[in-house]
Amino acid sequence: MGRMIALFRGVNVGGNNLLKMADLRTLLEGLGLKNVKTYIQSGNVVFDSDLDNLEELISTKVNDVYYFSPKILLLTNLDLQKCLDENPFKDRDVKSQHFFFLKAPPKDVDLSLLKSIQANDEEFKLTNKVFYLFTPNGIVDQN
Repeated sequence: MGRMIALFRGVNVGGNNLLKMADLRTLLEGLGLKNVKTYIQSGNVVFDSDLDNLEELISTKVNDVYYFSPKILLLTNLDLQKCLDENPFKDRDVKSQHFFFLKAPPKDVDLSLLKSIQANDEEFKLTNKVFYLFTPNGIVDQN
């Protein structure tokens, strides 16, 4: 049985797609997942499982009960460790580092557009699995 991380997109944001973490834990345990732990109201969950098609299975079950189908990205401990090992900003202030996990390798990325909105002190790196962003002064709306 492997340890998995499920990242739910758009759960408990702006009063939409409300899902209490205690209810989510119960729902996931009902699917046979073990050692289910949630993190605040984020929809981020860690659990043990050896089931296949978990993203679809979980999303369908949430829809059956709560009437919305969250997008879910599953990561293994190895995925997370690789992200941390390959982090180009790992020797810098950890509070200024952001990781955005990608479901598939990005296509037709306009890096010049990203650079045009990049603050002077920001840095980023895009890989096939992760968008790394370093923002020492936080994320600021420049408009």
